[in-house]
Amino acid sequence: MDAVAYIDAEVIGFVNDTLVPLRLAAADPLLGPRYRIKWTPTLLILDAEGVEQYRTLGFYPPQELIPSLLLGIGKARFNQPDRPAACDCFSSIIDRYPASPQAPEALYLNGVSRYIETHDVANLVAIYDRLAAGYPDSPWLTRADPYRLLKK
Repeated sequence: MDAVAYIDAEVIGFVNDTLVPLRLAAADPLLGPRYRIKWTPTLLILDAEGVEQYRTLGFYPPQELIPSLLLGIGKARFNQPDRPAACDCFSSIIDRYPASPQAPEALYLNGVSRYIETHDVANLVAIYDRLAAGYPDSPWLTRADPYRLLKK
């Protein structure tokens, strides 16, 4: 990834402005086994206690690395739970990277986060409607299928 993604100015800016990056060798005797690093690149989003919240395995081109990292940050914030901050991450993917493979999952999680915060069923219905319109072949549409039954 050093040859492509990590030299991209947008990726460098995002990582430096948003994350606390740490690079370690897969063979690191302490952290390699702790985080089950078997292949490189493996990117982890950890919480403040060092608990893994999200993992990616393998190469991401620059245009896909940022949405993938945003999804991981959003999931970590969802689990904290800081749903408004999670929604910010998910919305950023939806708005800035709508063609990304991470966009359907971000749309789903954004709607779920909003539902948890508001208890407004319209947020769940919107997940189904938006996925059906924009990502009809996504497995996330299948997961959202029960929400279509909530339509009034």
